[in-house]
Amino acid sequence: MRLGRIRGTIVSTVKSSGLASYKLLLVSDVDPAEPGGAVDSGRPYVAIDLIGAGDGEVVLVAHGSAARIQDGCQAVPTDAAVVGIVDSVQLGSKTTFNKH
Repeated sequence: MRLGRIRGTIVSTVKSSGLASYKLLLVSDVDPAEPGGAVDSGRPYVAIDLIGAGDGEVVLVAHGSAARIQDGCQAVPTDAAVVGIVDSVQLGSKTTFNKH
């Protein structure tokens, strides 16, 4: 899993039927030492939203086979899935992010 921040949403009216009920989010990785700070310089990517995350939230993102979802008997093609909203991050004895 990776730590990311929601930067926006993607609208796609034509997509795989298994994705029809899911929101698509634009996510950028963040540094665990400063999750509330600067966004990683890497390129943003699209992730399927499985939990109802909102713009600006720090989230947990599963990638690869861990991001797969099932639509009945058919696997839906996904590379990344938002699977958790982060409340806090503790690195060693230091709290680097607190949602509240």
